[in-house]
Amino acid sequence: MTASNPVFGVSQFRSEREADWKRLEALLDLVEKKSPRRLTNDDLVELPRLYRSTLSALSIARDTSLDGSMIAYLESLSTRAYFILYGCRDSFWRQIGDFFAQGWPAAVRGLFAETLLIAALFLGSALAGYLLVLSDPAWFGAIVPSELASGRDMNASIETLRESIYGKPERGGLEVFATMLFTHNSQISIMAFALGFAFGIPTVLLIASNGILIGAFYAAFVPKGLGVGFTGWLMIHGSTELFAIVLAGAAGLHIGRAVAFPGPRSRLAAAGEAGRRGALVMIGVVIMLLAAGLLEGFARQLITADAARFAIAASMFALWVGYFALAGRRRNG
Repeated sequence: MTASNPVFGVSQFRSEREADWKRLEALLDLVEKKSPRRLTNDDLVELPRLYRSTLSALSIARDTSLDGSMIAYLESLSTRAYFILYGCRDSFWRQIGDFFAQGWPAAVRGLFAETLLIAALFLGSALAGYLLVLSDPAWFGAIVPSELASGRDMNASIETLRESIYGKPERGGLEVFATMLFTHNSQISIMAFALGFAFGIPTVLLIASNGILIGAFYAAFVPKGLGVGFTGWLMIHGSTELFAIVLAGAAGLHIGRAVAFPGPRSRLAAAGEAGRRGALVMIGVVIMLLAAGLLEGFARQLITADAARFAIAASMFALWVGYFALAGRRRNG
């Protein structure tokens, strides 16, 4: 006696399951085109079941090599359902809030060692630049471009240097000045980060060169008794701007270290993980540079009292350190 096997055909397969597919498609259209709030309680219960049923049908269709257009349809339907059920449904503002409340400070804390190293490199380079120019003033011209110096060099008089620190700016130029400085400092930070893939070597050189440049300026101001005034003039925005540049360098060095010493992971995987953390830091760095640009273009030009400048600088530095150290930490119990 011979048993006859049922014929497994596309038409029968579709007819047995098509009602569920159409129902799932209708629910997905409702969510995507209108709002998840339009779903009823029964719809919310039914949606996961329909998704699992569609996945099961897709698996059978693939294994039995059924109609290609049907497989493509089920794949599309399953993908849409997956993102509806498991994708990120947070609002844009919720994601922004999570970035500031947890993502950014946590990423910065993950770069603690690199941040200390870059900060030490910057300070050491500034000291080296200062001592180098003091020993031979001719080095100032080799370190500082003439357009950046703008007359504030080793040959400038005390009156000229004092005017550059405390003088009133020309009317109408502050907005342009702030934009220019923001663009310049953003370029430095982005380069320090982007060049990190080359084992961090270009990042280190870039940070060191900027430290040397700051030190050279100090060599022009300190011997004329304007060291305190120059520090206040610089740090009213520098406590934010230099902090941002150090973080950008730390992010670049973090990638470079991952590429050079990937550990048990592949270099690509290590660089990818470091890059994701560094990218979070860099988003925040741009925000810090924007704040520094406003301080540099406005507050530094309009506030000329040393005490007020130092108060703003100390407050901003304490704000950033406190934020990065404490924000987003999970408290137990």
